[in-house]
Amino acid sequence: MTDSEHDEKRLLERVRAADTAAFKILFEKYQPVLFRYLAGRLRDADLAHDIVQETFVRVWERRSGLKPHLPFYPYIHRIGTNLLKDHLKHAEIKSRYANETKEALYPEASRPEDMPGGDALDARALEEKIHEIVNEQLGERCRMVFLLSRVGGKTNGEIAVMLDLSIKTVENQITHALKVLRKGLRMVR
Repeated sequence: MTDSEHDEKRLLERVRAADTAAFKILFEKYQPVLFRYLAGRLRDADLAHDIVQETFVRVWERRSGLKPHLPFYPYIHRIGTNLLKDHLKHAEIKSRYANETKEALYPEASRPEDMPGGDALDARALEEKIHEIVNEQLGERCRMVFLLSRVGGKTNGEIAVMLDLSIKTVENQITHALKVLRKGLRMVR
C-alpha cells in the first residue's frame, strides 16, 4: 500500500467517524476531478457543480457505509454518474412534457378554439389552468407519473420500471393527480 493509499484509507476511516476535517480534505482532493468529468459530459458548469455537491452530500449522509479499504474515487464517480443519469432522465421527461402537453390536451382536430362556435379564450384559460395545476399543485413524483401516463402514453408498469416505483404507487399517484385536477378545475367553472 502506497503512502497516498494509506492516507486515503485513514481519511475514510475518519470520515466514517464523522470527522468533518477529513471529509474536507477528501472533498478538496476529489471535487475538481469529479467536476471536470461531469462538466465534460454535461457542458454545463453550474449543473456539474450541483451534481458534485449532491454527490458529496450523499457521501456524508452515507458515511457509515464507506469501505476504507476500497479506492474513494470510483465510489464518488459512480454516485456522480448515477445523479447525472437521473438528471438527464428527468430533463428528457420535462422536455417531452413541454413539447407534447398542448397536443395531448387538445389534439389539433378537436381543439375547442378550432371548433365551430368554440371560444378560444375559454380554451386557452382552461389550458393555462391545467398547466398551472400540474406544475404548481402536484409534487415532483406525482407530476412525473401523471405526465408519463397522460402525455407520454406509458402504462403503469412501464412507469413503475422507469421511476423505480411499485405499480400501486404509480396508481396512487395518478389517482391523486386526477383528484387535484378535478378539484382545481371545479373552481374555474
